[in-house]
Amino acid sequence: MSIKLTAERPFSRGGNRLCFIHPDHPDRCIKVRRPEFTLEDCRRKKGFPKTLLPLSAFDDNAEEFRVLRDFQENYADSIFDHISRSYGMVETDLGLGMCSELILDHTGDISMSLMLYLWHFGYTDECKAALEKLKTHWLKHAVPSRSILLHNIVVEKRLQGDDEFINRLVVIDGLGATGIASLPFLPQRLRRYLVGRKVKNLDQRLTDFFESIKNGKYPGPNGLPMKDGKPDIPKPR
Repeated sequence: MSIKLTAERPFSRGGNRLCFIHPDHPDRCIKVRRPEFTLEDCRRKKGFPKTLLPLSAFDDNAEEFRVLRDFQENYADSIFDHISRSYGMVETDLGLGMCSELILDHTGDISMSLMLYLWHFGYTDECKAALEKLKTHWLKHAVPSRSILLHNIVVEKRLQGDDEFINRLVVIDGLGATGIASLPFLPQRLRRYLVGRKVKNLDQRLTDFFESIKNGKYPGPNGLPMKDGKPDIPKPR
């Protein structure tokens, strides 16, 4: 039975997909392709030689499902301590959707992205410690991923007594290696080296983020909560 999403409002969006709360499971989300971005469009904007690849190579849902299935089958379950779990592909009235864990705070609200957290609260000591745990986790499990983007990391908050704290950071997108890092016969030592480069690049992305907001403007719509069908971009400082 097809899940009806047409009448629902997405709670967020990425570069190519819309994110909906699963109508029957409030702790799950469903990602579907944005109707204005076809697979043909995605292939066309990549340029040569990637334009020679089949359309299936640009299907984010299929790729995410494949990667998370590989994690479930070939990695320790602890890899999901900092990665959202997959619940498989589902039929919707907006096309095939990828169903995955929806990260929620203790309030029941959807956890905000790390980028939005940094905008509101800055790079607190608590946030630094949480990010170090995430980076250690990435290296320990040698998690194959593309660039780790700040809007693809969410900040899950919990309550201890009367105090709210960051329970964990969770990566919700951008998983699965590309290029040489995706080769199945790659030696573990080289694999860990390439993962280490992704982790190191995360520090540079933090530097770039703080540099980009010196003008008081939030840098981009991806990963923001939606309001009236559009990303709710924070007001200039």
